[in-house]
Amino acid sequence: MADALLFNPRTYDPAHFDPETRRLLRATVDWFEERGKRRIIEDYRTRAWLGDFLDFAAKEGLFAAFLTPAAEAAGDAGKRWDTARIAALNEILGFYGLDYWYAWQVTILGLGPVWQSDNAAARARAAELLGQGEVFAFGLSEKAHGADIYSTDMLLTPDGEGGFRATGSKYYIGNGNKAGLVSVFGRRTDVEGPDGYVFFAADSRHPAYHLVKNVVDSSKYVSEFRLEDYPVTADDVLHTGRAAFDAALNTVNVGKFNLCTASIGICEHAMYEAVTHAQNRILYGRPVTAFPHVRRELTDAYVRLAGMKLFSDRAVDYFRTAGPDDRRYLLFNPMTKMKVATEGEKVIDLMWDVIAAKGFEKDNYFAQAAVEIRGLPKLEGTVHVNLALILKFMGNHLLAPAAYEPVPTRLDAADDAFLFRQGPARGLGSVRFHDWRPAFDAYDRLPNVARFREQADALCDFVRTAAPDEAQSRDLDLLLAVGQLFALVVHAQLVLEQAALTGLDDDVLDELFAVLVRDFSGHAVELHGKDSATEAQQAWALGAVRRPVVDEARTARVWARVEALSGAYEMKP
Repeated sequence: MADALLFNPRTYDPAHFDPETRRLLRATVDWFEERGKRRIIEDYRTRAWLGDFLDFAAKEGLFAAFLTPAAEAAGDAGKRWDTARIAALNEILGFYGLDYWYAWQVTILGLGPVWQSDNAAARARAAELLGQGEVFAFGLSEKAHGADIYSTDMLLTPDGEGGFRATGSKYYIGNGNKAGLVSVFGRRTDVEGPDGYVFFAADSRHPAYHLVKNVVDSSKYVSEFRLEDYPVTADDVLHTGRAAFDAALNTVNVGKFNLCTASIGICEHAMYEAVTHAQNRILYGRPVTAFPHVRRELTDAYVRLAGMKLFSDRAVDYFRTAGPDDRRYLLFNPMTKMKVATEGEKVIDLMWDVIAAKGFEKDNYFAQAAVEIRGLPKLEGTVHVNLALILKFMGNHLLAPAAYEPVPTRLDAADDAFLFRQGPARGLGSVRFHDWRPAFDAYDRLPNVARFREQADALCDFVRTAAPDEAQSRDLDLLLAVGQLFALVVHAQLVLEQAALTGLDDDVLDELFAVLVRDFSGHAVELHGKDSATEAQQAWALGAVRRPVVDEARTARVWARVEALSGAYEMKP
C-alpha cells in the first residue's frame, strides 16, 4: 500500500488540481517512467544536454502553461502563475533528476524581471517565446563578485540614440547556452549609484553574445557568457535605477522557494531505494533493518522528510496569500530554501549511513541524489545568508504577534499576481506575524510537541533577557547559532499548522518532534560553546536542553510505516 505522505509515481493522481494541471503533471511523470531508470542515469553520467526533456515540455506546453501569468496569457485559462502547481512540478523533477529541475528553475529566474517589468513589448515577447518552448536565463552573477549586485561589471554605454551598448561577462548562468531571452543586470557608465542600474533582455543567439563555456561538469549548462558591444534598445530595457535592484531581489524571492520541493523529490526517490535495499540485505543472518540503530536512522529520515513536506506545503499557502499588507512569506520563503534544503541533506546522510557502499553504485538513483542534494542549500544564497536574513524577523515573530485572518489551504486555480508586484525590497524589520502559539496549543496532548514548546518559550526568554548586544550583533558566528534555534521554532509552527489541516497521524508528528527536540538541544549546546557567548547566554543555553519523550510503541508504529516502503516503488529499468 502506498504511503500517503510520499510521492509515488505508481499511484500519483493530483486530483486536487484542475483537469489540465492534472494532465500535465501526470504526463510529466509518464514521460520519465517511460524513459526508464537506465536511460536517466546514463544521461546524468554522460552529461547529456536535456534536449529530449525540453522537446517534451515544448510539445505539451508545460512551461508555457505553468509560467505565463494570467495577464500575459491572452485569455488562455490554462495559463497562470500558480505556486501550488509549480511546487508539485518541482517535486516531480527533483524526483527524477536535478538537472531537469535546474533548466526549469533558471527559466523561472529569467522570467522574474520580465514579468515585473512595465515593458509591455518585452512581456509579450517572453510569452511568445514560452509558447514556442524556449527556456530563459537570469544574468545576475559574475565571476569576480558572485551575486553582489552592488559591484556589477556589466557596463552599458549610451549609444546616443536612446539605447545602450553593453559589454561585460556573467558567470554561473543556467541555460545560458540556449535561452531565448536572458535577463541581464548591469549599470550605466554615465550614472553613478543605484540610479544607474539597468535590467535588460538579451538573446543568446545574437552575434554579440559570446558563450564562453559550461563552468560545471554536468548536464546542467551553467554558463559563462560575455557581451561585446551588445545593442540594447528601449524595447530591451526591463528596469532602471532602484527598480532594477528590487527586481533582482524579488526574483530571487520567487525562485528560491522552488529549492525546497526539489529537495523533497530527491529524498523521496532515494528513500524508496534505501529502504528496499536495507530490508532485503542480509547481514550476519539477519536483515539490515533488524538492527536498532538502522531502524532509528531510517525512522529519523522518514519523519524529517515528512516535516519537509508539511512545512513546504503550508508555506505555499502564505506565499499565495501574500499582499502589500501581508508579507509573512518573506520569512517562510528563506526558511523553505535554507531549512528544508538542509533537512534534505540530513535525510540523505541518514539513509547513506544505512546503505553504505550501495550508495555509490552507478546503477542506482541514490548515487546522484547524494551529490545533487548538496547543491540546493548553496543556490539562491547560502545557508548563512538566509539564516542572517531570517534573524531580521525574530523579534516580531516571537514576541509581537499581530491579528490576521486564518490562511486556508491554497490549491485553487488562481494566478499569484502579487509575486510580480512585490514592491521595494526593504522594510523587513516591520513585517508582522500571527501568533505562533495556537499551533502548539492544538497539539499539547503530544508529549514531544509539549517538550519542544518549552524550548520555544525559552527562546522567547532569551530574546527578552539575553539577546546579543551591539558588539555581538557583529559576530555572525554567534548570530547564526541563534538563527538555527529560531528557524526550528518557525519550522515547527508551520509543520503543526499543516498537520492540523491534513489530519496527520499523531505518531508521525510526535516522532518528528522528538527529532526537533534533539535538534534544538544540539544548537543550544553549540551556542553555549561560542567564543563570544556571555555567561548569561551560556546558562540559558544549557537550561534549554531537553530530552525527548521516549515511547517505544509509538516508534514501532512509525517504523512499520517505514518498513512498508520496501518494494513500494522501483523505477522500471
